Amino acid sequence: MTVLTEQERQDVHVALMRDGNCPGDVVKLDNRAVVNAIDDWCEANQASFNSALPLPFRTSATPLQKARVLARVAIRRSLALGGS
Repeated sequence: MTVLTEQERQDVHVALMRDGNCPGDVVKLDNRAVVNAIDDWCEANQASFNSALPLPFRTSATPLQKARVLARVAIRRSLALGGS
């Protein structure tokens, strides 16, 4: 996996602002900084994430498959917190 492009980061930022997934006291620039920080964190921790995956999934899954599983788990966890 690789970091998002500037346009992809901007697209995520715009979607978050549009969907209202931003605390009221966080300004647009702060929200964009959050998107950047999370994307940077994903990049910095991808080796740790990969090593946490059990074999044979770790060695047979593509990066896209691994990312999709991570995304589904994160979304499901957010729903457990009362999100929609």
